[in-house]
Amino acid sequence: MTDLTSLAFLLIAFLTGIAGALQTPTLSLFLTTEVHTRPILVGLFFTGSAVIGIIISQIIASYSDRSGDRKILIVICCLFGALGSVLYAFNRDYFLLLTVGVLLSTFGSTATPQLFALAREHADRTNREVVMFSSILRAQISLAWVIGPPLAFALALGFGFKTMYLSAAVAFVFCSVIVWYALPSMPKEKRADNARLQAPRQNRRDTLLLFIVSALMWTCNSMYIINMPLYLITELQLSEKLVGIMMGTAAGLEIPVMIIAGYYAQRFGKHKLMKNAIIAGLLFYIALFFFTSPWILLLLQILNAIFIGILAGIGMLYFQDLMPGQAGAATTLFTNTIRVGWIIAGSLAGTVAEIWNFHTVFYIAAVMCLVAIFCLQGIKPTK
Repeated sequence: MTDLTSLAFLLIAFLTGIAGALQTPTLSLFLTTEVHTRPILVGLFFTGSAVIGIIISQIIASYSDRSGDRKILIVICCLFGALGSVLYAFNRDYFLLLTVGVLLSTFGSTATPQLFALAREHADRTNREVVMFSSILRAQISLAWVIGPPLAFALALGFGFKTMYLSAAVAFVFCSVIVWYALPSMPKEKRADNARLQAPRQNRRDTLLLFIVSALMWTCNSMYIINMPLYLITELQLSEKLVGIMMGTAAGLEIPVMIIAGYYAQRFGKHKLMKNAIIAGLLFYIALFFFTSPWILLLLQILNAIFIGILAGIGMLYFQDLMPGQAGAATTLFTNTIRVGWIIAGSLAGTVAEIWNFHTVFYIAAVMCLVAIFCLQGIKPTK
């Protein structure tokens, strides 16, 4: 039974990853070509989406750690995500997408941190090795991003954005069905557990610094995702299909990076792995200053994969270690660093592209990596 449940976790992570990978890589292109928005409004859209996401996910996380059943929450989030995808398929009004569309899609993305929180509790209950199980689970999302971006651009360019978004809706619905029938139900008992909730206070400073580090790293990645498609197509005059191939290549390389990082986490520690990830990211963005050849850009995805692979796999576990007993809050806090990254990236990427050019964004990303290394040095190393 436990093995079947673990397989269900892996399949659900893959499906939620597919749903996100079908939408996020093409969103800036969708807003530009279908909704006909200016670059600065594209950035505003990403920022608004992230702000709403932080508010909703924190409310859900606070509730899920105290009472309720994560399984039911995940089902609800997936169904709302499906409704959001349907809205994107048939609507082209910018402000309706920015309000109702973003609200619904935010619920869909909130299913992921709840899934990882439930997976952590399941691993603890069944005495499964947490780091490796979480790394393999996170690798499923990367596997989805190997398939998702090329598929997204193929569907959008070959059959239209309507087909692409409806495909994402189907993935969400299928995911909700599997969650309902296959995942364990772990309802929380309502109780006074102030001691548990106060435990992270001793790690408050380190948690804050880790939040800043993670947010800066995700900001770099988000600016890259927002501007890279438009940079390759409009400035370098490269093929639109190359965008999907590059994203898929990076995601494919992230899988072995996550598994290897999970294997060596106990030996080297999460702190050292995070530092190596930032250094790889710094080298990646510096290299983008100088190289524009498609083949070299594809090779550079190795550095990008190390940067994001370690962050996505180890970063979440680092938060959980600093916040014992609060799997939902810790996982959501990590996920919200992604959303903070989108907020900063949405503001910077659109503004910088409109004032200067898309290439300038990579200079800013390199500086952020340097700041992230400085902040990481202030965190007390732990296993």
